[in-house]
Amino acid sequence: MAVSESWTAALATPIIRPMSANTLIRRVLKPIIWGLSLAPAVWLCWLGWQVLHGNPDTLGANPVEYLNRYLGDWALRFLLIALSVTPLRILTGWAQIIRFRRLLGLFAFFYVALHLASYIGVDQFFDWLAIWQDIVKRTYITIGMAAFVLLTVLAATSTKGMIKRLGGKRWNGLHKTVYAAGLLGCIHFFMMRKGVQLEPIIYGGILLALFAVRGFNGLRRR
Repeated sequence: MAVSESWTAALATPIIRPMSANTLIRRVLKPIIWGLSLAPAVWLCWLGWQVLHGNPDTLGANPVEYLNRYLGDWALRFLLIALSVTPLRILTGWAQIIRFRRLLGLFAFFYVALHLASYIGVDQFFDWLAIWQDIVKRTYITIGMAAFVLLTVLAATSTKGMIKRLGGKRWNGLHKTVYAAGLLGCIHFFMMRKGVQLEPIIYGGILLALFAVRGFNGLRRR
């Protein structure tokens, strides 16, 4: 009787199996990345809601400038975060981290697109002549637009279908231009601040460190 009861209890006890790496990434890590990546946009919406409900100083004395700079700052941050995925894989040996690179890159493009949309719609009120004159006359805007074009191409070719159409080698070569986009973004940020300031130097230093990791890894493999 005791033996029978012990077998019944054992069969009734659920078997807890360890979570596989794929399940952990799909069900835990990717939702966390989605939540953290959307947090800046959600916070900006909250600030906008505060402005509409009687708190006009929430976005500072110049809300248009605050909006544009806020989105631009997060666009550059996410671009650097996406660029750090491969160096982190090299330094840590965690191959699965590559699975987050496309998601982070698309979020970088998302914030870049919002940054450009705020400039076109909120700052310039769709004055296309004034926008074109800005692109031609202001070097930092020219550089920023060049970075946007590169990121648009990369976002459009980020799907599995485009990888098959272009071929792995050609696709990899194209997507290495993301480093050029990162460099253009840092230059755009530095020139926009008009003078030597600490924050653009920090971002530029981070980008150079990422370049260095990839460069040393390439030399080591050779």
